[in-house]
Amino acid sequence: MTSKRLCFEPGHKPKCLVIVDDTAEWDRAVYYASRWAIRAGGGVVMLRIIETDEPSQEWLGVADIMRAEAHEEANAAIDRAAGRANGIAAITPERLIREGAPMEQLLAVIDEDPDIAMLVLAANPGAEGPGPWVALLAHELGVFPIPVTIISGALSDQSVDSLS
Repeated sequence: MTSKRLCFEPGHKPKCLVIVDDTAEWDRAVYYASRWAIRAGGGVVMLRIIETDEPSQEWLGVADIMRAEAHEEANAAIDRAAGRANGIAAITPERLIREGAPMEQLLAVIDEDPDIAMLVLAANPGAEGPGPWVALLAHELGVFPIPVTIISGALSDQSVDSLS
């Protein structure tokens, strides 16, 4: 059960949640969320989810190495995204790295932070489809606990500026 949103209550500020993944369009979501944060007087939370499988006993050592590498990659991806957000809006976003099933972790993050007011995703403009998160959430939007804003990956910075 998702907790009550407190983002506009005294002592709180609204936050945009952005998923930083390996898709080309993540930059559009970060750009929009950063611009939104300026206008709303809010913040940005950047989330990277590392999908995990339970390793068998004989592969535990390899699994530990792979996990460490995944965390290094996650930190590097969030560093790039945080640098982009800082360049756009002079903000320092919150950084989260979670491990587990993607939808489960996404919902847990939203539930744990009552100041998250919206999830911002960007859709891939290519023929291969909108991207993994947009496709996954398409089936959940009717029961999702917060608004979801989907930005076209084809929008320029100037176009996003006029919308945010």
